[in-house]
Amino acid sequence: MTAVGTRDLIVEKADALFYEGGFEATSFADIAAAVGISRGNFYHHFKTKDAILDAVISRRQQRTSEMLDNWQAKGAAPRDRILSFIRLLIANRIKIMAFGCPVGTLCSELAKLDHAAQHRAAEILGLFRSWLTGQFQALGIIRQAEAHAMHLLVWSQGVAVIAATFRDEAFIRREVAGIEEWLDELLVAPAVEN
Repeated sequence: MTAVGTRDLIVEKADALFYEGGFEATSFADIAAAVGISRGNFYHHFKTKDAILDAVISRRQQRTSEMLDNWQAKGAAPRDRILSFIRLLIANRIKIMAFGCPVGTLCSELAKLDHAAQHRAAEILGLFRSWLTGQFQALGIIRQAEAHAMHLLVWSQGVAVIAATFRDEAFIRREVAGIEEWLDELLVAPAVEN
């Protein structure tokens, strides 16, 4: 495997381990074992755990940007693009019930640790907020676009937390249906409220 391939594999495995077990609980040895390399080879690519974290956050930012760009490029109406975001809760329900939201859990853990990288991780949620704000604006909801985007982010993060707590798939489906109903009601609300 090339050096770039090994580095990418380390970041991929670290990303999964940070999500499933937490950043603080994941050791160099855990990551090296998941990749199947020696610790010496591991240190050739990353000298510190914070360097791995930085690479994981960059990977998540890139993947989030690509997903949002893909939804935008499909040419669907803004409502349909917002539904793509909402329906991530169903598409990823098994992992969400097991581990929560990958972005939300990382942001929460880094905030508890008062880790310097917390702000970079929060930028991923910022990507969603900005993108959702743009979708609401495209729907003609101008004044309240960012407030609605934040409301939707809060709602989806709350669903992820409760889903991970109670491992209740029916709850996820009910909440997604509730979010869709909220969105449809919002779209028929008088323009003065938007």
